[in-house]
Amino acid sequence: MKVSNFKNLDLIAKKIRRIVSETIVYAGKGHIGGALSCIDILVALYFGKLLNVNSKNPNSDKRDRFIFSKGHASIALYVVLSELGFFSKKELKKFNKANSKIAEHPDTRLPGIEIVSGSLGHGLGIGGGIAFAKKIDKKKNTNVFVLMGDGECYEGSVWEAAMFANHHNLDNLIAIVDRNNLTVLDFTEKIIKLNPFKKKWLSFGWNVLEADGHNINEIQKKINYFKKLRNGKPSVLIANTLKGKGISFMENQIKWHHGVPSKELLKKMRSDLK
Repeated sequence: MKVSNFKNLDLIAKKIRRIVSETIVYAGKGHIGGALSCIDILVALYFGKLLNVNSKNPNSDKRDRFIFSKGHASIALYVVLSELGFFSKKELKKFNKANSKIAEHPDTRLPGIEIVSGSLGHGLGIGGGIAFAKKIDKKKNTNVFVLMGDGECYEGSVWEAAMFANHHNLDNLIAIVDRNNLTVLDFTEKIIKLNPFKKKWLSFGWNVLEADGHNINEIQKKINYFKKLRNGKPSVLIANTLKGKGISFMENQIKWHHGVPSKELLKKMRSDLK
């Protein structure tokens, strides 16, 4: 399948959603809601060539770094990487099995995985440290990307990292927040209000844009804008998404944070993702 236009990228996103859904159903475990909400972001980054990475040379010193901080949704990243040839698609059959590299949270034994994540709130600090090192080494043509969940932004370490990035003028750091408005317990604004979310990031000295997190074209345009900006400030894209995106009975429903659909529901899921 060619990936030369946005229509094809949308088809790729549907394919990724089907594989993610089937893998979780057959494994009997996995965080399906948050995986489905971030797939269009991942497709824009990887298939839309926003990230400079290469499956044939995954450890190249010239690569961009992608920190998948919302580690519980790792199955979405695994499927993307397997489709791009970082490792065999057969590995997906081992998802969440004993002694498997394809675990519930990312495992650096897999090519393309930069950090072990899952304890939320650490990805932005790690990404900031890598971006700072690249500044010291004068590697001007590489970027560090960090994908976080919105519930993750309750963590104080996120805002400590935000201050660090602004203080050190890390304009090679681009964060993306998967703003699906749901956590494992409830809607974010019912637990602890994140809004006004954009103003918070602005007050920490970041460049801030919002986007429809399911519009691949829009995501690409705004990330490309950040890549070219280089104004001495880190950047964050607030990607407004739906938890469970693409499957009608899952969208915006708390139970599908880590609920696992039955095999009987798989037919309906496949129909939604045609």
